[in-house]
Amino acid sequence: MIQNRLRRIDNTAFMTWTMLGLAVVMFILEVFSGGSQNISVLVRYGAKVNYLVAQGDWWRLITPIFLHVGFLHIAVNGVMIYYVGTQIEHIFGHTRFLVIFILSGIFGNLASFAFGSDNSVSAGASTALFGLFGAFIMLGLSFKHNPFIQTVAKQFGVLVLVNLVFDLFANNIDIWGHIGGFIGGVLIAFCLGVPKRFGNISKIYQILAIILVLLLSIVLYWIGLNG
Repeated sequence: MIQNRLRRIDNTAFMTWTMLGLAVVMFILEVFSGGSQNISVLVRYGAKVNYLVAQGDWWRLITPIFLHVGFLHIAVNGVMIYYVGTQIEHIFGHTRFLVIFILSGIFGNLASFAFGSDNSVSAGASTALFGLFGAFIMLGLSFKHNPFIQTVAKQFGVLVLVNLVFDLFANNIDIWGHIGGFIGGVLIAFCLGVPKRFGNISKIYQILAIILVLLLSIVLYWIGLNG
């Protein structure tokens, strides 16, 4: 009976639900602390502000993933976390999903730190979500003879392009965070690979991806500090 319960738990996307739950809890805290659109509240809870990161608040590259600005923001991102996250967690597994979600979010925030405005306040899971999109693209690049994966990868590729085009014409959108999250998602997915039941990823690609993630992270952080 215990094994059956553990198997049922393992078959659920509990990491996705955990990430979604954290975002919801933080949103509730924002609301009861003065409002989720209150700049001082967002900054207090860890929104990314470039000059504060440059002054040593490195943790602001992580905490913005779980903060959102307004109900529409958390609603849209929440639906996407559930929809995309459950699929990625099923394919990559719980641990890999968590690593892709967090590290691509950080990578996106690093890109925003490097190229974004010093005084802008950034928050949201979009950097991590674009990382999940990137993980699907990685699957498309790795399994070119799988028609299902190719179809899904193309769909997410179109979704990424549409979102980035929308970002160009929208106000208060951190396009650099989205681009960085997407690139980070592709590279980090290559670093981690997939469970053996889905196939093998070239070791050369994995090594190159690890080197690129490390180098780009250092370069982006350096640009943010000295830009």
